[in-house]
Amino acid sequence: MFLTSLATANPPHNFTQAETWLALQSHPSFGALKPRSVSLLEKILTNGNSGIGHRQFTAADLAHVFQQDTQTLNKSFETHAPALAAAALTKALQKAGLTADKIDAFFLCTCTGYLCPGPSSHVAEKIGLRPDAYLCDLAGLGCGAAIPALRAAHGYLAANPTHTAAVVAVEISSAAFYIDDDPGVLISLCLFGDGAAAAILTGKPTYEGCRSFHSFDTHHVPADREKIRFVNSAGKLKNQLHRSVPALAAHAVSILYARLPEKPAQILAHSGGRDVIEAIESALPSFHLTETREVLRRHGNMSSPSLLFALEERLRTHPDPEPLWLTAFGAGFAAHSCSLSKNLKL
Repeated sequence: MFLTSLATANPPHNFTQAETWLALQSHPSFGALKPRSVSLLEKILTNGNSGIGHRQFTAADLAHVFQQDTQTLNKSFETHAPALAAAALTKALQKAGLTADKIDAFFLCTCTGYLCPGPSSHVAEKIGLRPDAYLCDLAGLGCGAAIPALRAAHGYLAANPTHTAAVVAVEISSAAFYIDDDPGVLISLCLFGDGAAAAILTGKPTYEGCRSFHSFDTHHVPADREKIRFVNSAGKLKNQLHRSVPALAAHAVSILYARLPEKPAQILAHSGGRDVIEAIESALPSFHLTETREVLRRHGNMSSPSLLFALEERLRTHPDPEPLWLTAFGAGFAAHSCSLSKNLKL
């Protein structure tokens, strides 16, 4: 499966961590938080050590983001997920020199909301996909979903090598924001942002030296499922996070890396957070996750699109094809990987 183009999109409303701290303090429920909860928020948002400089959200009024009831949160996802996904896909099509009617299959992954039919149907309408285009929504895969979505497209294109497929990862993380004393909920308020990424893919190489996705792999540990997952809390998505997540991620990534037949020039990982990045770098000391850190700094943790943002950053700064290894992880507990390398001939 060959990469034709890659593009990303964020909402226009940009906030620093300090601005987030101020907005949280204006929330009516802030005064009801326990002192240790307030201390946790202040520590992450004001000490400058989170690795996050800015995050983007769909709302211009950040204080409003933290004051939404269940119905408003659901409506936010329904409104903004298709729009942001369509924006990323439109940019990817333009970069590829294609129109929407050239897409034969469309795979979309998300975990921050639910629609039936899925967001792919709404995106198809917005950008004008053909009525016979195959639509596939992948839900419930969490932060690691971009690689399973690419793997689904890989299977489709193996069966239909003359076709063109699109993959979009989109998350409206702010549609799962609210305030209470649960540490996972509070940390989510401090780390996550909204974003989307889109890739255009073909079953055959379109030019000499184009990049090929291959060597997909997965490692899942259901026994650790409760360490990182969404749970339903009075109709809201509650992010359940355990302090062991960085170690779990590093261990799972190490297992996948050990199975690689050839070592890459660079590793691109999902930007789960500063502690996660440091844990992976400690487990694989030959690599410094430069692009992953840069995505976290500019956008926070966007969940599933983050990995493709890191890939876009790598291709921008290192345009010459080189062997790359991509890995992402999250709910399940599951970790996924694939390789991206130069195709030597048409």
